[in-house]
Amino acid sequence: MNILKIDKVAVIGAGSWGSVLANVLVQNGLKVQIWTRESDQVKELNEQHTNRHYLPELKYDQRLVATADLQLAVAGKDVVIIAVPTKAVRDVAGKIDQILQQQTKKPLIVHVSKGLELGTHKRISQVIEEEIPANDCTGIVVLSGPSHAEEVARKDITLITAAAKDLTTAKTVQQLFMNNYFRVYTNDDIIGVELGAAFKNIIALGAGALHGLGYGDDAKAALMTRGLAEISRLGVAMGAKAKTFLGLSGVGDLIVTCTSVHSRNWRAGNQLGKGIPLKEVINNMGMVIEGISTTKAAYELAQQQQIEMPITEAIYDVLYNDRNVKQVIAELMQREGRSE
Repeated sequence: MNILKIDKVAVIGAGSWGSVLANVLVQNGLKVQIWTRESDQVKELNEQHTNRHYLPELKYDQRLVATADLQLAVAGKDVVIIAVPTKAVRDVAGKIDQILQQQTKKPLIVHVSKGLELGTHKRISQVIEEEIPANDCTGIVVLSGPSHAEEVARKDITLITAAAKDLTTAKTVQQLFMNNYFRVYTNDDIIGVELGAAFKNIIALGAGALHGLGYGDDAKAALMTRGLAEISRLGVAMGAKAKTFLGLSGVGDLIVTCTSVHSRNWRAGNQLGKGIPLKEVINNMGMVIEGISTTKAAYELAQQQQIEMPITEAIYDVLYNDRNVKQVIAELMQREGRSE
């Protein structure tokens, strides 16, 4: 695909990340339609140029067009960006493919979700491949890395990764998004980029819990370091390259998610550390906490692969076995000594 031919983009999902990426692309000179099933949100974006539930401080570019009509959003686009929660990807991708089957144009598919499909434990690109066959698109690219929508909205400096099996398609996405505050690198390790993006949310829950309990920087640094070691082990066992976990979508995303109040996974963990019940935490958040389901997926994958993941197991126990946070931390600290 020639970058010069790309003009029209659809963004499917008008949450914080999807809407801010749509705004970046509009300001980069592209024609962008953003889809949401919420008619009130469409009206607000088109008339007020705001998205108060997600990014109350941002005034969106007036050239951004919102629609609740998926057919209208997808038809004739050069690039379709899927920006819905992990649990909705399969359903939305299937509906997109029904539209693509009716047209000759085969768009590039980009996804920006961070998680694994519940039950199957499949990566998002695998789910999309099953729902949108290769003959209905020109490729699938993952866009991921250390990025908070709130900071991109302020045009803070942000660096992320575009990953694809074919680097040509990754470079296309790279050029679409690049500007003076948003820089994109390319990577051909789509497995590692997706797994790093998903698994870091588990460790972010733990980092938030440590903060909620009042622990300091030493504990947080230890959690992030040992957390990276164990998610890397599982990632490599699943076909990822070890060095990917040292890049933007690995340690970069881990750092930002484990240290920022913008991270909903960190905020959820912080509430758990303060003793708030999980159900209440979920209700308080008002948005999807991907790390909760990803913890279950990683725990089950680790059992299948026979990979030791003590931190993940501890967080799983807190989330799914109603274990006390302080107790699981004590058990982690009292494990038999070993080498790094």
